[in-house]
Amino acid sequence: MELLSQYLERFSEVLAASRTTHVSTWDPVTVRRALQWARYLRHIHKRFGRHARISKALERRLQNQWKQQGDSGPAPAPGLANFQALGLCDQLLSLRLLANPALGDASFHYLLQQLFPGPGVPDAEESSLQGSLARLARRRAAIHMLRFNAYGENPVLQEDSLMKTQAELLLRRLQEVGEAEAGGSGRLLSSLWERSPQNNFLKVVAAALLLPPSSPRHQEEELELGSPKTLGEEGQEVLRWLLGRSDVMVAFCRSLPAGLLTLVAGRHPELSRVYLRLLTDWGRQLHYSLQKGLWIGTESQSVPWEELLSRFQSLCQAPPPLKDEVFTALKSCKAQDGDFEVPGLSIWTDLLLSLGSSA
Repeated sequence: MELLSQYLERFSEVLAASRTTHVSTWDPVTVRRALQWARYLRHIHKRFGRHARISKALERRLQNQWKQQGDSGPAPAPGLANFQALGLCDQLLSLRLLANPALGDASFHYLLQQLFPGPGVPDAEESSLQGSLARLARRRAAIHMLRFNAYGENPVLQEDSLMKTQAELLLRRLQEVGEAEAGGSGRLLSSLWERSPQNNFLKVVAAALLLPPSSPRHQEEELELGSPKTLGEEGQEVLRWLLGRSDVMVAFCRSLPAGLLTLVAGRHPELSRVYLRLLTDWGRQLHYSLQKGLWIGTESQSVPWEELLSRFQSLCQAPPPLKDEVFTALKSCKAQDGDFEVPGLSIWTDLLLSLGSSA
């Protein structure tokens, strides 16, 4: 018990330092050791958490020490208020460091990899930490939404609020890289695209494009989870990079859910025009099968009729001017195709007939 008390006292000092400029002296090795220390305390929590008598005895001992520290020594770090908090030590430390601008580039990159894992299977500790960070990020984002209603119109990102946290971290890193090196933002985005799970990265990009131009740094939140500022200029950098990479743009428009893409398109007219052009290109690749009575693709990678219709339906549910632009584009394609009114002759006619109730 005495040894555990010593570990707690030392970790409390580490946790307190994680919010100060002292972390500028921390290299990745120091960060890794601090996380290992935190994981040891998490192991203690896991080992004794199911033993009610032991955990209560430990909690009483720990609380007595915290009271003594408050009376005669340095105050215990916020967040370690009870025995259950021991199970959150590594997440709390990681999130505090990520929110501390004094953390050096190499150490920040090490922590960022916890949220942007590269290819390969992470070890058990990293996997556990990443999952825990995800759960805590959802708590923080829930508080954020309740207080500021920033995502009231976005049920897709509400379901996975880790995307918002990752987007904030990405924009913060883009700001730092852009200030340090010309063209560094684009190279960082390309690097993340190449080495990160691509579908996850595309969702982070979408979340970054949906963040408001600026947001205040929040006060103390649950478990001291800080929120980095959202940077409008970096969001535009993400948009420019995305529009400049046709391969990524195609994957972006094909992989993400229709509702999420509609939200992004409604926020960014430049992107909506490219998205609409891709949809019309995909529509031209379909032909009508008399035998099946369906529009089918000529290749295995062709966008199915059902998906094409779903994406157009989502766009047509958007408010003007996006909705009007979609109908204008479809009517123009229909006129160029012969302006037929009979189903089965022009895919644009069939799309407009299917979307008629939305017109």
